[in-house]
Amino acid sequence: MRPFTKLSVLFAALALSTAGCSRAEDIGSVSTNFRITGSDKIVIEAFDDPLVQGVTCYVSRARTGGIKGSLGVAEDVSEAAVACRQVGAISFVKPLPQQDDMFTQRLSLVFKTLHVVRTVDRKRNVLVYLTYSDKVISGSPKNSVTAVPIPTSQPIPVK
Repeated sequence: MRPFTKLSVLFAALALSTAGCSRAEDIGSVSTNFRITGSDKIVIEAFDDPLVQGVTCYVSRARTGGIKGSLGVAEDVSEAAVACRQVGAISFVKPLPQQDDMFTQRLSLVFKTLHVVRTVDRKRNVLVYLTYSDKVISGSPKNSVTAVPIPTSQPIPVK
């Protein structure tokens, strides 16, 4: 395979790997490092769980500014925090997998991705959300976790 074809296949795989996931909505940000070409920021993004209506997750993470950041080629750091909350009546679109990579977002042009994974704690009737980042070569041990209890009168449907 020629190098150009390999790169095309890689970009197509990246595009498909994020298909079906929630899209983040920017809620706010604060500047952490001033740059004339655009400041580094901590951004707060919200996204609704695509399979659990009534649950929204908020992720805070670093976003690199400057020329590389504005062009989308900067590599953001592997640090993020997540807090998921019940924001309305909870209903399930369909039975949930025991564990699911429900949200992904690129943190660099090709190699680094932010993940939010939903895991079902059946014993306690709780949805647990974990955020972490990975690279093609290795992941980051930095992570954050949050949980959303579901009323016991409404058991979580699991595949």
